[in-house]
Amino acid sequence: MRCQRHESVMIGLTQRDCCQMPNQNEPKLISGNANMPLAKAVARRMTMHRGTAMNLVDARVERFNDAEIFVEVFENVRGEDMYILQSTSNPANDNLMELLIMTDALRRSSAARITAVIPYFGYARQDRRSKARTPITAKLVANMLVEAGVERILTLDLHATQIQGFFDIPVDNLYAAPVFALDVMNEFQGQMSDIMVVSPDVGGVARARDLAQRIGAPLSIVDKRRGKPGEVAEMTVIGDVKDKICLIIDDIVDTAGTLCKAAEVLMENGAREVHSYITHGVLSGPAVERVTKSVMKNLVITDTIEPTPAVSAAPNIRIISTAPIFAQAILNTWNGTSVSSLFNHETLEPVYEGQFRYARA
Repeated sequence: MRCQRHESVMIGLTQRDCCQMPNQNEPKLISGNANMPLAKAVARRMTMHRGTAMNLVDARVERFNDAEIFVEVFENVRGEDMYILQSTSNPANDNLMELLIMTDALRRSSAARITAVIPYFGYARQDRRSKARTPITAKLVANMLVEAGVERILTLDLHATQIQGFFDIPVDNLYAAPVFALDVMNEFQGQMSDIMVVSPDVGGVARARDLAQRIGAPLSIVDKRRGKPGEVAEMTVIGDVKDKICLIIDDIVDTAGTLCKAAEVLMENGAREVHSYITHGVLSGPAVERVTKSVMKNLVITDTIEPTPAVSAAPNIRIISTAPIFAQAILNTWNGTSVSSLFNHETLEPVYEGQFRYARA
C-alpha cells in the first residue's frame, strides 16, 4: 500500500519508516495589515514557548492606485504549515479581501495546510435572516474562506457559536472568559464576595454565566426593550445589585451606547461600581467619548482589534493581550495536541506566565 503521508521519501527508507517520520516542518506565521502588533506579539510568544526564533513570513500586502490589493510572499512556503493572522475588523471589506488573497497566494505556492487565525471574525452579527430579503453574510464569508483554500479556522468568541456549523472545515473557537477570569481574580483580590456578573441582555446570558461559574459569582441580567431599531426605550435589572461590584460581560462593544446606559441603570439600582469586560473593542463613532464620560470605572477589552490612538489614550479603557492564548493555540494545532485545554483558566495561567497573580483559596 502506498504511503499517503509522505509521497516523496529518501532512497533507502522503507514504507513503514516513511509513515513513522515525524513532521519536521515548523509552523509559519504570516500577517495582513489588520493587526500587525498582535501578529508580532504572537510570533514573540511562539518564540518564547518553543525556544527557537519564530518570525513573521516576509511578504508585502499593498494596494494599487485604484485600491486593488496585491500580495507577494518572499519566502518559500512549499509544504509548510501556514497560519494567516488577520482580523476582519474596520475596514472589514479590505481586511477580508486581504485574507482571501493571501490565502490564494499561499495555496498557489503549494503550502501544505493553511489555517486562518481570525481574532475578530467580522460579519458574525449577520448570522441569520432577521427579516425578509436580508442575507446571511456570515455563511457567505464562510463559503468564501473555504473556496479560497483555508483548511482550518482559529478564532476567539464568535458572536454566535452556531457559525462554526457554517464551515465544512474544522473551526476552533477560543474563549476570552478564562482570561477574563484570571484578570478578575487578580484585580479584585479580597473583594470576590462582592462581585456580581451582569449580562447586558438576555441573549448574552450563557456567556455571562460562564464567567460567573468560573469565579463563583452570582448572575444578574439587564433586560432591555427597544422602542425602535438602534434605540433602547427601557432597561430593567433582574437581580439584586445593591452594594455589588458589577461586571458587565459581552463579546462586542461597538458604539457603546447600550453599554453605557446599562452601567447607568446598574448604578441607579444601587451598584457600588460598574466595570465591563468585552472581548472585541470595535469602539466606532462616539464610543470612546461615551465610555470616558460614563459611570463605568473600567472597560476591559482584548487586542483582537488593533486599538486606535483614542482607545489607547482613554483613561478608563484597559487592554488585555490575546497573544499568549493564540500562540499556544497555534502550537497546539500544529503539533496535534488539545486546543480545548485552553478553555480552562487554570491551564491558561502558566501560558500567561505570571501576568495574573491571585490568591487561591
